[in-house]
Amino acid sequence: MTTRRSFIKSTSIISAGLLLTPPEFNRRQTLIGVQLYTVRELMQQNPADTLAKVAKVGFNSVEGATYTGSQKFYGMDPATFSKLLKDNGLTMPSAHYRLGEEKTNGENVKGTMLHEWDKAVDDAAAVGLKYMVCAYLSSAERGGLDHYKYVADQLNIAGEKCKKAGIQLCYHNHDFEFIKQDNTYPMDILFGADKDLVKFEMDLYWVTKAGMDPIVLFSQHPGRFPLMHLKDMDKTEEKAFTEVGNGVIDFKTILKHQKTAGLKYFFVEQDKCPGSPIDSITQSYNYIKKNLI
Repeated sequence: MTTRRSFIKSTSIISAGLLLTPPEFNRRQTLIGVQLYTVRELMQQNPADTLAKVAKVGFNSVEGATYTGSQKFYGMDPATFSKLLKDNGLTMPSAHYRLGEEKTNGENVKGTMLHEWDKAVDDAAAVGLKYMVCAYLSSAERGGLDHYKYVADQLNIAGEKCKKAGIQLCYHNHDFEFIKQDNTYPMDILFGADKDLVKFEMDLYWVTKAGMDPIVLFSQHPGRFPLMHLKDMDKTEEKAFTEVGNGVIDFKTILKHQKTAGLKYFFVEQDKCPGSPIDSITQSYNYIKKNLI
């Protein structure tokens, strides 16, 4: 039976919930993701155990990194890997791929934008990806500005195929795209790709190391950054990778501009960890949970 006290208590809780502004409410529902490259060695040894550990830390989403070359998700077909994610309460909205211009042992690399991309897109759709990301251009794939125009054209072609499958193509930056050639940033050539077909995953570490301002880039290219890597830079002269919150990057200020960026998902990434990567991602997760969402 409902008493006056319990009624007042329940209505107070409901009222408090109604007083939450939509942005505050949405922030409480945020997916906290991790790029599995951070735990790559553990994933290679035992993906099931590693995903369980990632979920235990508190992460509820991951970004993949192994399809190129193997045409598998950590050695598994889409159905098997999807089940493993579901069993651990994880989603994978995004995964990394390669351009595929560089050869391995003289042969084309499959599962890349240039080679068997149709199958890669089909497999991505089967595993439930919303984003396919061109992760990196090797030194052999960079070249001059004309070659970056070629890359932009290939991004458009790959992006069109993604669009037909209901997937968004993105490009993930490093710092070399911000080294001027003939007074032009190669990144500006890539930004010239079709705005609907090609969006971007901003890596905050590499943008910062290149001396660029993420907020300025958001304002120059609004809505084109649905993905972001939360990766920190330590305070030493080496500017090494470190856990989120340990370094110099002002994530709080940057994330105030997430609406301009068009941000949908973010992923913790730490290319090198001082010890166990599980310890490092736990530290990053705790900082994000306490300070950023």
